[in-house]
Amino acid sequence: MVNVIAELSKYLILTLMLLYTFQFFHILTIENIEDQKMVMLSQMMLTFFMDSVAFAVIYLKTREFEVIIFYMEVLLLFTVIQVLYRLVYKEASILLINNMCMLLSVGFIMLARLDMDKAQRQLMIVAAVSAVSFVVPFLIRKMKFLRKLTWVYAGVGVVLLAAVLVLARTTYGAKLSLMGVQPSEAIKLTFVFFLAALMWKNADFKTIVKATIVAGLHVGILVLSTDLGSAVIFFVTYVVMVYVASKKLRYVFLGVAGGSVAAVIAYHLFYHVQQRVLIWQDPILSYDEGGYQIAQSLFGIGTGGWFGMGLCQGNPEVIPVVTNDFIFAAICEELGGIFGVCLILVCMSFFLLIVNIALQIKNPFYKLIALGLGTEYAFQVFLTIGGGTKFIPLTGVTLPLVSYGGSSVMSTLLMLAVIQGLYILREDEDEEIERYRQEAAKKAGQGAERNRKVPKKETARPKQRV
Repeated sequence: MVNVIAELSKYLILTLMLLYTFQFFHILTIENIEDQKMVMLSQMMLTFFMDSVAFAVIYLKTREFEVIIFYMEVLLLFTVIQVLYRLVYKEASILLINNMCMLLSVGFIMLARLDMDKAQRQLMIVAAVSAVSFVVPFLIRKMKFLRKLTWVYAGVGVVLLAAVLVLARTTYGAKLSLMGVQPSEAIKLTFVFFLAALMWKNADFKTIVKATIVAGLHVGILVLSTDLGSAVIFFVTYVVMVYVASKKLRYVFLGVAGGSVAAVIAYHLFYHVQQRVLIWQDPILSYDEGGYQIAQSLFGIGTGGWFGMGLCQGNPEVIPVVTNDFIFAAICEELGGIFGVCLILVCMSFFLLIVNIALQIKNPFYKLIALGLGTEYAFQVFLTIGGGTKFIPLTGVTLPLVSYGGSSVMSTLLMLAVIQGLYILREDEDEEIERYRQEAAKKAGQGAERNRKVPKKETARPKQRV
């Protein structure tokens, strides 16, 4: 009976995910605010319903009461986040919150199915960081001096990355963390703030050279640490922000050419890079020399098919580091390829939402920050899913909000809090512009009234004099 329930549940979970994905893109066509609110409320209920079904199946398959406790904790966390944002930040983007909760839900479901201890740790980190990040939108609105800390951002980034290069131990072929923390995740924020603070006023050739030198230091240190995934993310973000700030396409061509040359040099200098490329070309041929991960990932995705094996009915645990780099393969194996496509669309909608917010911001400093953070998020998703599906060589980065990883989820939640603050700032800008228009119209009306009165006085006086 339990197997029948698990088999049927995968279709219900898939239906809920399809409805959620459809509603996000449908809401973009709705103009009535009340109708938008109803759709966003429906999205939240779909997320809660999906969690209920998934955790019920996991409990029936495992018979561990810890699953029920974990589900209640997840439900409480999402409820607090939804309620607090609606009460404190009335202008906040509910779509942004809904997408965050949906991606976190998928991550919690898969982590609870794969490793409950990791799921509990991830939940604790998310709860703690959510509490801290809740004040970030307020700080973004009040701390106007952030654009003046240009070289502070640069110094912090270079120093922390250099410390990792010198002090960190090599794990999985790369130097990633110090004392259990991966500084490159936090530096994603300072890197974007540095580029925005440097180029928001002026993006002339001299400024671009300064940005290139500092970006080169960041990327160079990451390459020496063989943290190739982060290096690529930083480089792509630099190219995009330089283009947006300067509006000169030649910088994109120069960046792509320089990146291509650097990639060839890295391939010949680092054995680690050569192995990644070799595994990407034929993971079966190099099955015993590192291709095992990719091969198992592809086997899992193929086994799942369109509709998946059902929760707790596949074998995703045979994939090494499945909770980190290959969480997408585990999702496809047990929840299906269609669910995986919906997950990609939700991530894409996240990026489109951030870009839409950036395009509506008038302040160039904040506009650059939003575009930079959105680029980092989108390209990290591309690297994770592309690497796990053998579309590109594996880079070893996590799927934001879904994969297990304290540093990753921390930086992503802080990034979304910054975006939320920028969204509220955009609302403030709209209110300020409307207030300015009203004052201008009022002054124009008063001026017109005076102009109508003045001619009467001027024509009356000469008659009195005569």
